[in-house]
Amino acid sequence: MTQPRNTFLRSMRTVAWAFLGLRKRSGHDEDLSHIRPSHLIAAGLVGGAVFVLLLIGAVRLATA
Repeated sequence: MTQPRNTFLRSMRTVAWAFLGLRKRSGHDEDLSHIRPSHLIAAGLVGGAVFVLLLIGAVRLATA
């Protein structure tokens, strides 16, 4: 079985679905079988940073 080239993008998609909490178990299991743990950690850090930046932007917009 060959590993897809876009494992980081697949990791980002998996993290995005995890943030939303909307994911079928079969899709989650399939993604986890194709992604690298290092990509998943990096995608989680990037996703968390984007989430925090969005919250900061929303607060600044609301208080302006």
